[in-house]
Amino acid sequence: MTPIKLNADWLLPIIQSALAEDIGSGDKTTFALIPPHHQTTAYLVAKQDFVLAGLDVARRTFLEVNKNLVWHSDFLDGATISNGEVLASIEGEAGSILTAERVALNFLQLMSGIATQTREYVAKIAHTKVKLLDTRKTIPNLRLLSKYAASIGGAQNHRLRLDDAILIKDNHIALVGSMKEAIHRAKLHADGLPIIIECDTLEQVEQALQPNISRLLLDNMTPDQLRIAVKLVHGRIPLEASGGITLENIASIAETGVEYISVGKLTHSAKAVDISLDI
Repeated sequence: MTPIKLNADWLLPIIQSALAEDIGSGDKTTFALIPPHHQTTAYLVAKQDFVLAGLDVARRTFLEVNKNLVWHSDFLDGATISNGEVLASIEGEAGSILTAERVALNFLQLMSGIATQTREYVAKIAHTKVKLLDTRKTIPNLRLLSKYAASIGGAQNHRLRLDDAILIKDNHIALVGSMKEAIHRAKLHADGLPIIIECDTLEQVEQALQPNISRLLLDNMTPDQLRIAVKLVHGRIPLEASGGITLENIASIAETGVEYISVGKLTHSAKAVDISLDI
């Protein structure tokens, strides 16, 4: 897939929905304490080392609350940030800055957390030619942001939606009755889409070795099983290892000879990084 790029057409509704969720009928505390039009300058400050992702999402969040705020930053997504660095400054009406603060930080901290964790996984397999993939295991309504952040960390984007590819999994096969019949139906309706087949066993790998199959997804196989699958397939179809992948075992998985490794943890278990807004 082409890496996801931040696009105002789909990004703005996400930001507006998040702000509506957070603000409700108004920021009562700021309204009570801060005089209207009080001016200030606030700074986004890193409280740890991390890989930056989502900076423009944060910028757009502040400007959505007040288009007259002045934003300045010398950084771009993908930068390696050190503890104590100032990521950006926001100048203007203090009330608007405080109202936008939490939503902007939520986006920035989560996206940077995904990018940071992804970069760690990529580093573990840098000595191989294996490509790291994300998955659809994302927070609902935040998939585009999560996958963008994963790409900033160095992963390639897997399926964005169910209409991006035909991916035959164990439940599909159970309902259809056999691998052979599932593949037959998939080819009839593929209409140019890639066909990917999830294989739980080496027997299924043999069954899936058919023309016009784009990739085999080897689910929860041991390194020994993966090596056997690599020899069995002998380069005829790209192989993707998935399931149970951790920072501790990803290198040994990559060294089996598979072409891809997909990791759900990149997006569903990333820890938000620590960033503060200081006035």
